[in-house]
Amino acid sequence: MILGILTMGCIFAIMALGVHLSYKILNFPDLTVDGSFPLGAAICATGMMSGLPLILCLLMSVIGGVLSGAITGLLHTRLKLSDLLSGILVMIALYSLNLRIMGRPNIPLLGLSHPFQGDSALFFIGLILFAIRLALMLFYKTRIGMLIKATGENPKFVSGLGLNPNHYKVLGLMIANGLVSTSGALMALNQGFADVGMGLGMMVAGLASVIIGDKCFGSVICGSILYRALISVAFSLGVAPGDIKLITAILMVLILSPVSSKYINLKKFKSSHLHRRRSYHAAFSQSKKSIYQPKQ
Repeated sequence: MILGILTMGCIFAIMALGVHLSYKILNFPDLTVDGSFPLGAAICATGMMSGLPLILCLLMSVIGGVLSGAITGLLHTRLKLSDLLSGILVMIALYSLNLRIMGRPNIPLLGLSHPFQGDSALFFIGLILFAIRLALMLFYKTRIGMLIKATGENPKFVSGLGLNPNHYKVLGLMIANGLVSTSGALMALNQGFADVGMGLGMMVAGLASVIIGDKCFGSVICGSILYRALISVAFSLGVAPGDIKLITAILMVLILSPVSSKYINLKKFKSSHLHRRRSYHAAFSQSKKSIYQPKQ
C-alpha cells in the first residue's frame, strides 16, 4: 500500500507542478488540465499499441500537452477570452480529440513490458520527478523563468521593461500543460490503460495537492503524496469511489478556511517555534553576559 501511495503520489506530483505553475505562479486558473491529462495518456497508449518506442511515446505526449497549453494561452491573449473560458473551451475540444486519437473510449495496455509498471515503477517515476523538479528549479532562476514569475505577480512591470507579458504567459501555460500530459502518460503506463474520462477532476486533485503542500509543507511533491495517502485511507475505510470528489472538496474547504488555516499551517508553526527558540537562546546568552560581566 505504501509503495502504491508513493508511486501515485509521484505521478500526481508531476501534474501538481504544472498546476502550481499555472495557478500559483501565473495566477491563471487553467481548466485545460482536465483535457491535457488524458491527452498525454491517449497519445502514449496509442503510440505504444502501434509499436512505437517508449521514449518517443512520452515525447509525443509532452508535445501534445505543450500544444494544448499554447492554444489556451492564445485564446486568452489574442482573442481576449477570459482565463476560465479559454481553459473550458480547450478542455471540451480535447475530449473529442482524445476520442479521435484512441478511436474508442478505452485502450488497455496488456502484454506490454516497460519499466513504469511493477516493482520498478517507483524508481523510474521518482527519477523523472526528480529530473523535472531540478529542471524547474534551474529554469526559474533564468531570465525567462523570472519573467514568467513577474508576469504572474505584476504584468505591468514586465510591460515597463519593454516586453510583452502575454508571450511569457503563453510560454508558462505550455510548460504547465506539458507537465500535466507527462503525468497522464505515466498514469496510463502505470495503471495499464488509457481512458477518455480519466482527466475528470484532475484540476481539483492538482489544486488539492498544491494547496496541501503550500499550507502544510511548502512542497508540492509532499502535498501530492499526502493527498494520495488520504485518498488511500478513505478507500481503506470503505468510502465509495464516487464519493472521493466530495471528500476532496470538503478537504479543500477545510484547508482554505481561515479558521482552520492557523491549525494546519505547519510552516508557520515551524517558523514561530524556531523564532521562539532563537529568542530564548538570545535572552539566555544576554542574561549570562549580565551575570558574569564585572560591574563598572
